Amino acid sequence: MNYLLNIFYLMWPVQSYNKFALSLAYFPDSSCRTAIRHLNRWIQNNPDLSDALEKSGYNKMQHHFTARQTALIFEYLGEP
Repeated sequence: MNYLLNIFYLMWPVQSYNKFALSLAYFPDSSCRTAIRHLNRWIQNNPDLSDALEKSGYNKMQHHFTARQTALIFEYLGEP
């Protein structure tokens, strides 16, 4: 089971993700709420990513990242 889980985390297709799933991928040892806070902080601390996400229509209160927003996050932060 752990092997299959590791393979899943190695392959992150660019698609729409809910915020908690993507946040937990970047911060797997955190609670859901903490992981979201950490990812939001990473986004805020990266002005280029923040600007690109804003231009894509991102709102920090939304519950999902669009495929375009996911691509931007992967571009600026790398895949989880």
